[in-house]
Amino acid sequence: MSSESRPSTGSGRPERVEGRGLLFVVSAPSGTGKTTLVDRLVRQTPRLKMSRSYTSRAARQGETDGVDYNFVTRDRFEAMAAAGEFLEWADVFGNLYGTSAVDTERVLESGSDVVLVIDVCGARQVRHRGVETIAIFVMPPSFEVLERRLRGRSKDSEAAIQQRLRVACQEVAAFAEYDFLVVNDEVTAASDRLRSIVLAERARLTCMRPSAERIVRTFS
Repeated sequence: MSSESRPSTGSGRPERVEGRGLLFVVSAPSGTGKTTLVDRLVRQTPRLKMSRSYTSRAARQGETDGVDYNFVTRDRFEAMAAAGEFLEWADVFGNLYGTSAVDTERVLESGSDVVLVIDVCGARQVRHRGVETIAIFVMPPSFEVLERRLRGRSKDSEAAIQQRLRVACQEVAAFAEYDFLVVNDEVTAASDRLRSIVLAERARLTCMRPSAERIVRTFS
């Protein structure tokens, strides 16, 4: 059922299909700590799964295929993109990353919520496809803090750090395209705010109406 054909509520949001999960999108500049926050969020929140992206880059030390990413060759990735298999995909600093539309739909249909950790361009692609999402932007406390975090990772060249900072300047300006904003000033507090958003969205009338109507019928 498309979002256009679903009955709407007074809030202007489409009625949620009963039993179907919610799709959360989390974006942030590189170095903000979004993956750390979402890892904590998923561990602390039942029925919430982080989407596993496909990527053309080689696995780094400690990464496992099918766990951290689905690692594929660049040719395979480009063939999947040409076939329209990705909900979104992007070239990120020379490597290709994408979210499988089929994999995402399978999890949502199972009743679990899904969180996509994708960049601003990826989030725009998802919106352009008309997919209903709850979009959250994670922002560093300041440019200086982001630069310090990037340098503290000690794995990027100076040229790579400067490129990431240039991209970050463009991405932070896109915060108004999102539904929620979380400032990652401290990991525990920021992850708590993320979890509050997920729990609040699950409690919306658009999600809870079927359960509420069943309860109301017990009073008849």
